[in-house]
Amino acid sequence: MPDVSYVGSTLDPVTYRVGREKIREFALAIGEGALVCTDLDAARAAGHPDLVAPPTFTVTFTLPLITEFLKDPAFGWDYARMVHADQSITLHRPVHGGDELVTVIHVEDLKARAGSLMLTLRCEVTDTDGAAVATTSALLVTQGEL
Repeated sequence: MPDVSYVGSTLDPVTYRVGREKIREFALAIGEGALVCTDLDAARAAGHPDLVAPPTFTVTFTLPLITEFLKDPAFGWDYARMVHADQSITLHRPVHGGDELVTVIHVEDLKARAGSLMLTLRCEVTDTDGAAVATTSALLVTQGEL
């Protein structure tokens, strides 16, 4: 059974440096054909400082952090029976190659309904100066009661 005392808490910030090759790999993997995602000259010609990550790129560094939290025995989440029910990503500005981004996970809500537990996690992604880059929200569901 998950520890409800986590609701309302934030986890320690984690920093991630965005690599050009990771952007290229991600863009190719999802079929993103925009040259600003794979060609540095095209990105700069379009006014960007570096390659532009596709909007869903943030999942490459936020999802491992979420997974680590959910698998922590101290939280008590049944990861083996979990399904990902909903996801949203709000970009406040494009993510670029070379960005150094800080992610803080917020444990927003945990409720039980009809034999299932529903957990809402929000990730706030900022640059190292604290300016907003992206906000993600995930609704995760597993079996259980509170």
